[in-house]
Amino acid sequence: MDEAKRRAWWWKRQGFGGELAGASPAEVLERAGWARSVGGCSPYLTAFGRAGISREAMDEALARLEVHELPSARGCTYVVPARDFALALKVGQAFDGELATARKLGVTDKELDRLAAKVVAALGKGPLAPDELREAVGDAARSLGPEGKKKGVTTTMPVALGRLQSEGEIRRVPVNGRLDQQRYRYALWKPSPLARSTMSAEEAYTALARRYFAWIGPATCAEFQWFSGLGVKAAKAAIAPLELVPVEPGGDALLLPEDVEAFHATRPPAKADFALVAGLDSLVLLRRDFRALVDADGAREELLEEPASARTSVVDLASHAILDRGRLVGLWEFDEPSQKIVHAAFGVREKKDEKALAAAIERTLAFVKDQLGDARSFSLDNPKSRAPRIEALRKAAKR
Repeated sequence: MDEAKRRAWWWKRQGFGGELAGASPAEVLERAGWARSVGGCSPYLTAFGRAGISREAMDEALARLEVHELPSARGCTYVVPARDFALALKVGQAFDGELATARKLGVTDKELDRLAAKVVAALGKGPLAPDELREAVGDAARSLGPEGKKKGVTTTMPVALGRLQSEGEIRRVPVNGRLDQQRYRYALWKPSPLARSTMSAEEAYTALARRYFAWIGPATCAEFQWFSGLGVKAAKAAIAPLELVPVEPGGDALLLPEDVEAFHATRPPAKADFALVAGLDSLVLLRRDFRALVDADGAREELLEEPASARTSVVDLASHAILDRGRLVGLWEFDEPSQKIVHAAFGVREKKDEKALAAAIERTLAFVKDQLGDARSFSLDNPKSRAPRIEALRKAAKR
């Protein structure tokens, strides 16, 4: 397959290169895919890198429920546009690991039903923080003892809250209205996005597959299987109604039929076009194969700290990404003490492109400093924990 064509297609489909100029946060997520959250900067950089959307505009969309953070594919949290609230909840319902663990620890459905009813009654008076909820439900919640602590489920409260969220009965509301932290209050969700949904699980997974291949096709069934969390048989059943088309005869990279002609007509842009995005950006994460975005010219040496023998197993980026027309051409981090972006570029071949990269770095730096304050990869990321990554980038930049 023509790698330049494939990357250029992903670049355009993901909404880069001015494709989403003037779009709303919800429109960005509809086009590029649900944004992985985990208390980091990814949702904000997703919107800013594609449409120049400010943090304030993203937060306003969140407050208006035009977008929301939900448990969804694989049971993971994503920021999802309103049109997909019911779909996201539906495809995430089979992946409640805490519930399965609690049942093994002797927690019954009857016990959880009683606790859930107490939670709903308490929230009927207004949103509450976790400690306020614990006080409100009293002895309806209980400790799961040393065994529960060992398995990561200390009480029945998070189990009940997780179940109510997946059922669309309650939702988490960020305490300060921001997506790059993990302090929440809980509120009733009226009306529930699932109240009028008639989708079966099978229909939901096919709808998810259609979204997935629109976001990041050409992709393989195995890549969709990872994103969805389905088994091999279920993943194949989900994509079957889509009648996907191989990009090459006999190949396993698949496209929606309506995209085939446009894909083959794609021509890579001649002019460099840089974007600094999160390491969890949809273009990188959805297929979980960043190596397909890197030219085979030794640049991978700059990506990883692991020894060469371990590299075939690496599927996630260690730092945020620098992209150029669908190619991965560098990594970056925000150095909080110096208030600068530290980066290592390894795919910028022409001198004239260095100026364009510098401009992209300055735009992103201004966004991070003035609007985000930091660029955490996830909630526990902080200036001290990322110091080794920053030092590795500084060293790589000197090579």
